[in-house]
Amino acid sequence: MGEFFTNVSRYPKYLITIILGVFASALQPLVQRSSNPITAIALIGALLSGLITLSFVLRAMVFPTA
Repeated sequence: MGEFFTNVSRYPKYLITIILGVFASALQPLVQRSSNPITAIALIGALLSGLITLSFVLRAMVFPTA
């Protein structure tokens, strides 16, 4: 029974590792392209618009209008 809990306790570590790996592999090409100032501004704008969109969607899901 002790092995079971040992194995179950490892899953959060794997989940965190996978999430960090996905973010790292997604951000690496963006960081390489940000050497051009216009591209960097476009990437920042896209990031901000994505965060604003996510905020609006989550607000609409949590506080629906009647």
